[in-house]
This record gives sequence, C-alpha cells and structure tokens, in this order.
Amino acid sequence: MSEEETYIVTPEEAGQRLDQFCQAQLEGISRARVQAWIDEGQVSLNDKPTKASQRLKANDRVGITEPPIEPTAILPEAIPLTIVYEDADLLVIDKPQGMVVHPAPGNAGGTLVNALLHHCKDLSGVGGVARPGIVHRLDKDTSGLLVVAKHDRAHAGLAAQIQAKDALRQYWAVVRGHMESPDGRIDAPIARHPTQRQKMAVVQGGRQAATRWQVLETFRGYDLVELTLETGRTHQIRVHLAHLGHPVVGDAAYGGEVKVPVKLAGQALHARRLAFVHPVSGEAMQFEAEPPENFRKLLAYLR
Repeated sequence: MSEEETYIVTPEEAGQRLDQFCQAQLEGISRARVQAWIDEGQVSLNDKPTKASQRLKANDRVGITEPPIEPTAILPEAIPLTIVYEDADLLVIDKPQGMVVHPAPGNAGGTLVNALLHHCKDLSGVGGVARPGIVHRLDKDTSGLLVVAKHDRAHAGLAAQIQAKDALRQYWAVVRGHMESPDGRIDAPIARHPTQRQKMAVVQGGRQAATRWQVLETFRGYDLVELTLETGRTHQIRVHLAHLGHPVVGDAAYGGEVKVPVKLAGQALHARRLAFVHPVSGEAMQFEAEPPENFRKLLAYLR
C-alpha cells in the first residue's frame, strides 16, 4: 500500500468539491477513479472519511492513499512487435494486418495487448490496472501506427489531444473507382448498422464523424487516397469511403472485395502517419510507417 499524501486546501481552492480537488492534485487520474477511491476510504478529510461532493474550506487537510495497481487478468504472450519508438511513458507500434488490438470474445489471446504485457516491464498501469493504455485502435485487418500509453498521465494527455483534434492520424487506402474530386471532406454520422449488428453505417442521429481525403495517385479503376481522421469512430474510414461509393479494396464487410492478382491479408488500409505532442516532455513527435508488402505489391500491380 502506498503512503498517504497530505494536501492543504488554500483559500483559492476553498469551495471546491473534494473529488474536484483530488483530481487536480493527481494529474492524469480520472474523476470516476478518484470518486471510487473516496468511496473505498482511500481519501480522508481532516483524518475522517467523507463523500465526493463534500465542499472544502481553507486549511482543510486532504489525505490521499493511492491503492496498489491491480494485476490484469490478461496473460502476457511472447509475440514479436515492431516498435517504432519507446520511452518510459509510451510506445509507438507498427501493427501488422491480422493482429487484434485488445482481447475480446473469440480473440482471448494473440492480441497486441498480450504482446505488450510481455514486452513492457515498466507499466505503472492505466485505470488502476497493470495494463497498457490503448489510446486509439486499429481494426484487425488494418496495418500501421498506433500509440500506447504506459501510465495514466500519458493516457490522459494523448486521449485529450485526440479529443481536441490536435493529434494527426493519417491513413493510405486503395479504393475502388475514382473520388469525385482531388480532395474533400465527409462529415456523416456513424452508428451501429440497423440490421447487420457486426457492422457500422452512416445513420442519422449517429455520432458525428468527419474524415478528410486527398487523392495521391490515380490508376485504371482505382485511387490511392490519403485520409485524415478528425474523429475516431469504429470503422470510420471504411464506412465513409463505402458511403461515398468507393470502398477500400479487400474490405469484404463494406463492399470492397474485388479480384486483383495480389493476395491481400485484409483491406488495403494502412495507418501511415502519426503525430502528437509528447504528454510528459511536451516534445512534438511525428512517425511514418511504410505500407506492408502486400499493399506495396498491389500498388506495383496497379501502376
């Protein structure tokens, strides 16, 4: 068990709720997690248990004992990873096609998280559990870059950048047909498909979703398109391109399954470029990853 840290409420902080005050002292810790600590008796006010909504007075003493990190139920697995960058706070991974990011029913093992638990010996945990913090995901059959946090502060900082649209996430896709213009933007809400529950769709009343595109190269019957996410909905790029009538080549779920003399391991969609500000050091960071071999072979064939 960690030692109790004591904080004295200043006159400027008087009137704040206890949970608000605690969150301000604990960078990167969510309000929900702070409230759970208060309910569990890990937080005291003038040496007594209290409730999250308690208003504070100047010179009150707030004691916070951070609970130990709980072990995760996910098993580490010695799965090779392509690590583009790593430090004490985060990793940038070039994920291969065919790898699921997080364990789920039907994919209990062999995932990126299983591999990260084996690789990382310095996880301080996210959300009170000794696990890597998945800030954004890639579909199983999408390759490319994603950033992973090693602790709460890094996770909160990266997630805030994505939420504020300050992080850059760019993809390459080979699509069927030709885009209507050399560049553009689609803003169309996405939700679960009304009848095919494994799929997403453009649905009125769904969550706002926006994607920008630029055509990089044109072939006979196909385009190579660069796509920039403004939001990060499930299957967003695949759904938006299919909605525009130009599904990603190889995407069986959204109408992009076509016969080309190149064996694809999934859809021709690759997370090419990732840029963000380091959540601890404040350094601007940018990474690029070449598409996988089958994607490059497809481009060579089309050229």
